[in-house]
Amino acid sequence: MSHSAARARPGQDRVSLYEEITNKIITELEAGRLPWVQPWGSSGVSAPLALPKNAATGRGYSGINVLILWGAVVQHGFPTQSWLTFRQALGLGGNVRKGERGTTVVYADRFVPDDERRRSRETGDEAVAIPFLKRFTVFNAAQCDGLPEDLVSVPPPIPEGLIMPDVEEMIRASGADLRLGGDKAFYAPGFDYIQTPRPESYFEPINWHRTALHELGHWTGHPSRLARDLSGGFGSKSYAREELCAEMTSAFCCATLGIIPTVRHADYIGSWLEVLREDNRAVIRAASAASKAADYLLAFRPGASLALDTGQEAA
Repeated sequence: MSHSAARARPGQDRVSLYEEITNKIITELEAGRLPWVQPWGSSGVSAPLALPKNAATGRGYSGINVLILWGAVVQHGFPTQSWLTFRQALGLGGNVRKGERGTTVVYADRFVPDDERRRSRETGDEAVAIPFLKRFTVFNAAQCDGLPEDLVSVPPPIPEGLIMPDVEEMIRASGADLRLGGDKAFYAPGFDYIQTPRPESYFEPINWHRTALHELGHWTGHPSRLARDLSGGFGSKSYAREELCAEMTSAFCCATLGIIPTVRHADYIGSWLEVLREDNRAVIRAASAASKAADYLLAFRPGASLALDTGQEAA
């Protein structure tokens, strides 16, 4: 942001930034987390204990930016405390990967308006500077490609045995862009990638498979694959229908792979019931779509020629 942009609404932007940051810290505290005491996840694969720094300049971040960047490390499972802007990544010969979302940090500064400078000259009084905050978007070095080797921190390999070989091979053969890390599982349709926490982050690693297969279920709905409607926002009927399809896809895949299915999103049951009560064909459509999605995924597993034929759909 330029100084002129900052001058356009310094007070408003400062207040909104303060509120954003404060609300985020309140949310952490209400969840029983102290972001300045124990900012590390339980998986043991996040960045080492250190203050965050700028990878291009070597300068450390301070103040509230420490908490913001520590929080991002925990949330996304980044393996390094090094950060840089989009332009700094280019300047180092690298680039931010497509689909990566940055983290907003803030910079406090002061400026003297032109009117205040004139008043100071006319009266001889000292000019009064106005404080303001500037927003900057930074990316973790792990979100970039092509950076110098000394800036890259590679996450440790997944411990052997945590991912079933057949599932690992199926995912690899599918070509799905599945990224491990962070504390959330989701599929990003616009950028066509899946994010899940690492298997060792789960109390029982078998639950990672159920989660991954659920997100892979969403992945099959991309326009280049089975072309389902993925446009529904959270809480909408179309969102609930797609979640139901993904849950069934996971269950069908789990049963084929010898994993006992479970309901991963128990909090969605209410929204599913609402959809089913409004449309007595919804569950049939969801099950049909899930069978197609499961067949699509299972075709990539070793020995796929032995896959079950689901036969004709009931009318």
